[in-house]
Amino acid sequence: MSRTNIHRVAIQFGDCDPAGIVFFPNFLRWMDQSSLAFFMSCGIPPWRELVKTRGIVGTPLLEIHTKFVKSATYGESIEVHTTVEEWKAKVFTQRHVIMRGDTLICEGTEVRAFVQRDADNPDRLRAIPIPEDLKALCL
Repeated sequence: MSRTNIHRVAIQFGDCDPAGIVFFPNFLRWMDQSSLAFFMSCGIPPWRELVKTRGIVGTPLLEIHTKFVKSATYGESIEVHTTVEEWKAKVFTQRHVIMRGDTLICEGTEVRAFVQRDADNPDRLRAIPIPEDLKALCL
């Protein structure tokens, strides 16, 4: 298990559907924001810097599973608690737990990989072994 980062979100009127309930893709957007915030809180530079120094484009999403438990609406504040649940050779699983105070709103897991541009075809991305120094920063 790794450290946990908390990403705070103030829900806006535009985040909601006509019934005033957060439109579900916004939870996925906030999880994605929290993924990057997690790495930056661990001391990993933004992807735009890593692509220049190490050729790492980022950590694209390969798989996602989400469970919605309670609804949320505008004017509320939520927290996305993010951690890396599992490290494998080329992929890792991030877990996001979205809370409103002590109330569980949503939880999800994402499988991601560190990627670089393919040397033979720069239009393609390829997963690389997880850099040990970057992983160590997250533990």
